[in-house]
Amino acid sequence: MAKDREEELEIPAAAPTELDGIDLPEELPVLPAKDIVAFPSVIMSLYVGLPKTVRAIEKAVAADKLIFVVAQLDPDLEEPTKKDLYRIGVVCSVLRTLQLPDGRYKVLLQGLLRARAKSYSDDQKFLKAKIEPLPPPEHLKLDAQDEVLMNRVHESLRILVENEHLAEEILVVTQELDEPGILSDMVIAHYRLEIPDAQELLEELDPVERLKRTEALITDDLNQFLISEKVRNQARDEMTKDQREYFLREQIKLLRRELGEADTQSEELDGLREALAKARLPKEAQKEVDKQLQRLERLPQESSEYALVRTYLEWFADLPWSKKTRERVDLKRARKILDQDHFGLEKVKERILEYLSVRKLNKDSHGPILCFVGPPGVGKTSLGRSIAKALNRKFHRISVGGVRDEAEIRGHRRTYVGALPGRVIQGLKQAEANNPVFVLDELDKLGSDFRGDPSSALLEVLDPQQNSEFSDHYLSVPFDLSSVMFIATANTTDSIPEALLDRLEIIRLPGYTTEEKVKIADTYLVPRQIAENGVKGKGVIFGDEALEFLVERYTREAGVRGLEREIGSLCRKIARQFAEDGELRKKVTVDFIREALGPTRFDPDVDEQLDSVGLVRGLAWTAHGGEILHIEASIASGSGQVSLTGRLGEVMQESARAAVFYARANADALGLDRKFHQTNDIHIHAPGGAIPKDGPSAGVAIVTALVSALSGRKVSKDVAMTGEITLRGAVLQIGGLKEKALAALRYGIRKVIIPFENIKDLEEIPKEQRDQIKFIPVRHIGEVLKIALLEPKRKGVGQRKASKTSSRGRKNKDISFNV
Repeated sequence: MAKDREEELEIPAAAPTELDGIDLPEELPVLPAKDIVAFPSVIMSLYVGLPKTVRAIEKAVAADKLIFVVAQLDPDLEEPTKKDLYRIGVVCSVLRTLQLPDGRYKVLLQGLLRARAKSYSDDQKFLKAKIEPLPPPEHLKLDAQDEVLMNRVHESLRILVENEHLAEEILVVTQELDEPGILSDMVIAHYRLEIPDAQELLEELDPVERLKRTEALITDDLNQFLISEKVRNQARDEMTKDQREYFLREQIKLLRRELGEADTQSEELDGLREALAKARLPKEAQKEVDKQLQRLERLPQESSEYALVRTYLEWFADLPWSKKTRERVDLKRARKILDQDHFGLEKVKERILEYLSVRKLNKDSHGPILCFVGPPGVGKTSLGRSIAKALNRKFHRISVGGVRDEAEIRGHRRTYVGALPGRVIQGLKQAEANNPVFVLDELDKLGSDFRGDPSSALLEVLDPQQNSEFSDHYLSVPFDLSSVMFIATANTTDSIPEALLDRLEIIRLPGYTTEEKVKIADTYLVPRQIAENGVKGKGVIFGDEALEFLVERYTREAGVRGLEREIGSLCRKIARQFAEDGELRKKVTVDFIREALGPTRFDPDVDEQLDSVGLVRGLAWTAHGGEILHIEASIASGSGQVSLTGRLGEVMQESARAAVFYARANADALGLDRKFHQTNDIHIHAPGGAIPKDGPSAGVAIVTALVSALSGRKVSKDVAMTGEITLRGAVLQIGGLKEKALAALRYGIRKVIIPFENIKDLEEIPKEQRDQIKFIPVRHIGEVLKIALLEPKRKGVGQRKASKTSSRGRKNKDISFNV
């Protein structure tokens, strides 16, 4: 390869600032500089390759050898236009040009004086500028302070050069300069600052002010040099100590070889020392490691204690004591990630973005621990994964469901056989960073027994005021957890201890409606299952009608986990058929779903389609979301016995007894026989007898079912209801209205009776779903009966013997109702 034939150029002394009698033209060719800012009195070389720039150089050489050098606003632009250049630059003289073998030119330029471009023009050959010279002040008088400033600059440069921090040439060039403007320009040009910083100094026309800023730059450089020298000296002393220890160890190795002993132990210890040195342990941990290393050196390799100590030290070496990922808080990117990964959940996303905004403004903020509460399959854990992705942090999930031993959190003491650190420290080792996003899954399923209370251990983990010195029993030294972002998930807050709940900010995730599930399936679940089951790119599609049928007839859940399983099952059947016969089903239809998945699992019961006596549709809240809870009441001739069946809890049984007493106390107003409780047996039942049910909000449903059975008036099939009842008939406020409303919508019910005090909770229900339901707020049970009971077509038990009514049950999931 041909080499460039050119002589080495020495840095000259300051060039003159005059034009040596040459008139400065009004218009000059322009040379855009990508990565350098030209300064007067400075000689520099540039490589030129663009055709326009080459023509500008040729024009300058052919004329008066003058060219206007100005920096680009964006150094990455290959072909800048007149809009991409700064206004202030330097008029330079072309001293020499040299053509290189690759076709480029190397141009040697000498800065003459500052100038401002009044306008730029482009005639397609090269850029030109009409310029206005900005000459330096003439006959500048320096006072004593200015002289001191210049002396300080010269002295700082001398120190940096003598310590080989700067090249000696800079001292040669500047030592004879006594004009502040030229001195500052020479120093700034040598430092090669960032383009915006250098341009700002170029545009500073006051020479003294420019020298002050230059002096600040040199002083900062000198301070950094002195600090680095101090650190280097300390490191040299440490190195001397390490070299002595190394020499002694080598002597020990030599003696062991002379004795014929194997040296595998020393090799292991050397590797362990190297790993521990890379871990950059804090002072207290380093002290413990040094102690255990000395102990390990004295132990025979065959000893059981040797393995225990070595494992202990390996944990220290593997933990990320000082290793962390670089956090990036970009709110637009975070919003995009949340929208890509999750459908809907607008309020949840807004709260997450607020949380991230605070972290962006205050890196040291110790905000509340977020706890996502909602039914299974609504995206709680995946929200944590999205937060980690948005922050550019590692993600780790710890399932604490079923944990009953405190040592699972704090670790086992090393005196126990098989002792290990707790799950938190183990998670940090797996994450390989000390600032991951930790998701504590299933927080509501923590247990406790004679081995301790894990929730108490979590108090220290989740408290920002304490977790900076979290003590794991196995490590026996503090580990800083303050950089870890903890996020918890739970299905319900009822079983979370009060002290732990106090440290959490609860963000509730409701269940999805049928329409939302269809959109989620079409956007996320179907493409994922098609890809996982090998039929991606084959043109397989799921119609909206088929997806809606699949949601309503084969899954009845708040989330979409079961729906994804069913979609996966359909994709597997399509894949099998394609693999066996080569026939590919392109479109999934309702008929194919029936054929592939068998009979539908959730068909509307006959009773659900008819107005019935003694059958009321109550609304329940469960850990899996909202559900419809049927309440049946039936009467028969007897002696006044009241039977309560369906695994009703204590609170629900009290509601039933209160309903019976209310009916007795208000028999005349309700049009009932005053002695109905003496001549009839009453049976109140909640279908799904294998499922425990409890809670106060079934009160209005029980009263309505009882009055319907006693009066013979049918209950409207279009109405569902929820609310607690008092002995005076008042309807009290309930919880979980959002989940209950979504359950009513899921079952096709469009009229819901709610307590009047729950009107404020309607804002939590998405507007799209809220508009589909007619909510009827009531204060008294009389209003409920007037709305829910239809006009009688036969006389009730108040006029003649009681009629026997019954109602069929329906399929339920094996979950506990909280109504």
